[in-house]
Amino acid sequence: MHKKMGQRLVLFPLPLQGHQTPMLQLANILHSKGFLISIVHTHFNSPNPANYPHFTFHPIPESLLGCKASVSDVIGLLNTLNINCVVPFKDLLAQILSENAAKEPVSCLITDAMWHFTQDVADSLMLPRIVLRTSNPSSFVAFTYLSLFREKGYLSSQGSQLEEQVPELPPLKMKDIPILGTRDLEATYGLVCNMVEKTKASRGLIFNSFEELEGPALAMLKKDFHIPLFAVGPFYKQAQASSGSLLTQERDCISWLNVHAPKSVLYISFGSIAAVDETDFLEIAWGLANSKQPFLWAIRPGLVRGLDGPAPLPNGFSETIAKQGRIVTWAPQDEVLAHPAVGGFFTHSGWNSTLESICEGVPMICLPCFGDQMVNARHVTDVWKVGLRFENGLNREDIENAIKRLLVEKEGNEMRQRLTCLKEKASLCLAAGGSSHRSLESLVAHISSF
Repeated sequence: MHKKMGQRLVLFPLPLQGHQTPMLQLANILHSKGFLISIVHTHFNSPNPANYPHFTFHPIPESLLGCKASVSDVIGLLNTLNINCVVPFKDLLAQILSENAAKEPVSCLITDAMWHFTQDVADSLMLPRIVLRTSNPSSFVAFTYLSLFREKGYLSSQGSQLEEQVPELPPLKMKDIPILGTRDLEATYGLVCNMVEKTKASRGLIFNSFEELEGPALAMLKKDFHIPLFAVGPFYKQAQASSGSLLTQERDCISWLNVHAPKSVLYISFGSIAAVDETDFLEIAWGLANSKQPFLWAIRPGLVRGLDGPAPLPNGFSETIAKQGRIVTWAPQDEVLAHPAVGGFFTHSGWNSTLESICEGVPMICLPCFGDQMVNARHVTDVWKVGLRFENGLNREDIENAIKRLLVEKEGNEMRQRLTCLKEKASLCLAAGGSSHRSLESLVAHISSF
């Protein structure tokens, strides 16, 4: 055991589902190594302390956050939080340091990479900061290239230029550059550049991935970043997030899966933030129905862009798919993907979803919406070759065809064979002597050295 007795860590997750869940999983992993855990959090999308009785929780005063918090404008939300949280976070962190100085000294601060303001706060309090980047190394590499891409004019790509390959980062295409297509390109560029700059100034960088999956990207980052890097994933295989979902899971869908044949069901979920146009939503619905394949579809409020409430299903759809599909608001995704009946995953290509699908051996149909999802989808299709992607918009015929390619035809079986190898590597990396196991031991030793 590397740690010193009574060392406390302060973790500060971003208040978005795809960021909060892996941070809480990491907290559980580090707690299992003997560290004491304090979680600082916003009131907006706050975790439920009752699910984590082994942690202490410290909310930032709500009145200081303003009222702009909304997931409909993620970049605006993140920029607002990075400004409004500075003073209350610094005051709270100083208080935590003072209260624990005698018996449980705080060893370091671990924050989401998007909390870039926390580096200056940590420096002012002479506290080491380690960064958790909740997307993967491959997409983070793309973020580090944005200033170069801007110099070369790639960020102005339009029309047929978007289909051209990025010479510096094959097999990415111009349209895969993470910030293209965002509502406010300049605001997004500024946020990402701040994230990269302040990460480089930190004392370490943690990824929820593993060496055997993303060795080349990790090698590139190690060359560019002069700080320790720790690929210690997959997190969820080491420590569950203790029902950390911000949405209520409909668990009875598992019993629905139980009556279906192995690898026969398509699971559809586009995460907690991604949204699609109503036209695309209707094409997805009829593509699913026309495929005649069983499906489980998670349709959360806000899935259709511009609509806060439940998405309107097309006329006649419910009757058509009555014996074919099951619709829920939210599903226990890790259990669904691990279920023998699930043979494919129609996904927005968020990193948590992509990693879980790989680890459970489930091939994917990718519909990336923004940010790192673009890079993830390209790696799924062109690097790991374990999925399909819609390159030129959505129509029901292409969706039906993709579903059949995945669930019925030989192509899907070939993907599963490649996934069997990756799934085995994901398991071996966590075993004693495996790459993630060694990396975690190095992380524990690194924290204990502070």
